[in-house]
Amino acid sequence: MKATWGVAASATLHCLTGCAIGEVLGMVIATALGWGNGPSIILAIVLAFFFGYALTLRGLFRAGVDWRTALRLALAADTLSILVMEIVDNGVMVIIPGAMDAGLGTVLFWGALALSLLVAFLVTTPINKWIIGRGKGHAVVHAYHH
Repeated sequence: MKATWGVAASATLHCLTGCAIGEVLGMVIATALGWGNGPSIILAIVLAFFFGYALTLRGLFRAGVDWRTALRLALAADTLSILVMEIVDNGVMVIIPGAMDAGLGTVLFWGALALSLLVAFLVTTPINKWIIGRGKGHAVVHAYHH
């Protein structure tokens, strides 16, 4: 698999989709339960990994890959990308004054979340390009996409 910017962006968007679902769901659940910032971030990270891996597993299962192989491939393909993305997007949310304490109905919260995911995409794409160029990351599961 050739490590082009387009392939890296595609892999990063795939990862970003799972992370965004996890982040939003985590924040909504944590807010509804009245949790503080720490537990909210932990839940969002756990759900981001869950949904990131789930999206990859779905594609692998569709391709007929068995459960054990699919799980190993998903872990190999997505772990570093999701980890970097989560560090960056949660870091951005934490450093924007008031973003973590803003309610779900505020422009500050949603604007900060959108910015944090954009920054995470921009930071993670070159990392994914490098990983794919080494035959790792998304390159590991690419053969199963077609």
